[in-house]
Amino acid sequence: MKEHATRLALIKLLADGQFHSGEALGESLGISRSAISKHIKVLQLWGLDLFRIQGKGYCISTPIELLDCDKILSQVKCPQLELIPIIDSTNQYLLDRFGLLPKGAVCLAEYQQAGRGRRGRQWLSPFGSNLYLSMYWRLDAGMAAAMGLSLVVGVAIAETLQSLGADEVRVKWPNDLYYRDKKLAGILVEMTGQAGDAAHLVIGMGLNINMPDTEGSDIGQAWTNLSQACDKLPERNHLAAELIDSLQKTLITYEQVGLDGFVERWNRIDNFLNRPVKLLIGQRVIEGIARGIDKQGALLLETESGIEPYIGGEISLRGC
Repeated sequence: MKEHATRLALIKLLADGQFHSGEALGESLGISRSAISKHIKVLQLWGLDLFRIQGKGYCISTPIELLDCDKILSQVKCPQLELIPIIDSTNQYLLDRFGLLPKGAVCLAEYQQAGRGRRGRQWLSPFGSNLYLSMYWRLDAGMAAAMGLSLVVGVAIAETLQSLGADEVRVKWPNDLYYRDKKLAGILVEMTGQAGDAAHLVIGMGLNINMPDTEGSDIGQAWTNLSQACDKLPERNHLAAELIDSLQKTLITYEQVGLDGFVERWNRIDNFLNRPVKLLIGQRVIEGIARGIDKQGALLLETESGIEPYIGGEISLRGC
């Protein structure tokens, strides 16, 4: 859309965090100052923290490093990398094209208009604050071999973030990343295929990097940003490259060793290991001590009845 192209060009001008007058912005883009004002209002709806001071112009509160395919591909090999700044959902984009994609294809976005999380929930996706990344992968061993894949992806992302300085990032069963008991990232693995055939997987990740508090006010749980988890925030393009590289290597390893090769790694960084938790299964609440996962990816919960595995379905884990 022409409007999106103009708004993206406007964001590039404002990304430096400096003041720009409406007149100068209009001249650069070939539109009127009133048109600039209208576009600014849309950008604010996209989640950009923009403000205006009389006599100085418009400014974005924090400079933004926009994603750049060339910068990412200079750091990692990827068979197909698409950056679609404004998209409904990176996961859905790949799901709609899985028959045409090479294994390891990646879709990135700056803003998702219909980002989604587990069980069809909305995933809040303000422009440029976070990282929205999806990867296509084909598992020739079939759909059954994908059991526990979200756990494996969680391990890969957490270990990558730790290597970049976020030492206290942990995993939460079955598909979240936490920092100091607050949600940092979510993972959504979607799959299609037929019994006896290869499984086509889309692995999506939403990682909070520097999301304004105002944008996260409607989130129904405690959340945090990567900027809080590490002393020096990595550049977004470098972060994207590192995560793509880690996912590729991890999925290749997973094909070779299965979930068995990741159980110890998961338990080492399990946010709730040996802590009291509540397991919500529909209206039922089970309290116990989390004891990690087993080789099938099930959560091990110790209650008065002993240690029992729980897996799949409508199960939610909460700290006590």
